[in-house]
Amino acid sequence: MNQHPQRQAPAQIPTATTAAEARKLAETLMDVMSALLGVIERETELVRAGKLREAMAFEPQKTDLSRRYVNAVAQLKASQKYLAQTAPELLTTLHRHHDVFRAMLQINLTVLATAHAVSEGIIRGVNVEMQKKSKPQTYTAAGQQTAPSPRRAAPMSLNRSL
Repeated sequence: MNQHPQRQAPAQIPTATTAAEARKLAETLMDVMSALLGVIERETELVRAGKLREAMAFEPQKTDLSRRYVNAVAQLKASQKYLAQTAPELLTTLHRHHDVFRAMLQINLTVLATAHAVSEGIIRGVNVEMQKKSKPQTYTAAGQQTAPSPRRAAPMSLNRSL
């Protein structure tokens, strides 16, 4: 028996071979980017407002749109040679739209990173305060407070559901 699973050949990515297919591909990509931007903008607003539970509700929609975006970009890359020869203005428009898309994604990632850093700082602060309360309040012969023993550190449990 063969212990290595059979590898399947990667699926052939369809390429645009006509002007109509090229336009359809461009429209699909721009529609997906616009829809994804709409979801990301709403998520960013909610995270900024501290409404994390509502922001998390967009996750399935973001996942689906991201998958569609990756597929459209792969198809665009496979068709790039044809598009560059037959519709360079279409490629230029797609590049401009994509630059706006990337800028908006960067804003979203910055907001998410900030929210993550703030929440991590809060959790670490709570943990430090819990550890202070669990250690004995004693002093050494030199008059310094004793350092907590790492063996005595109490683990902290966190319920991640909101």
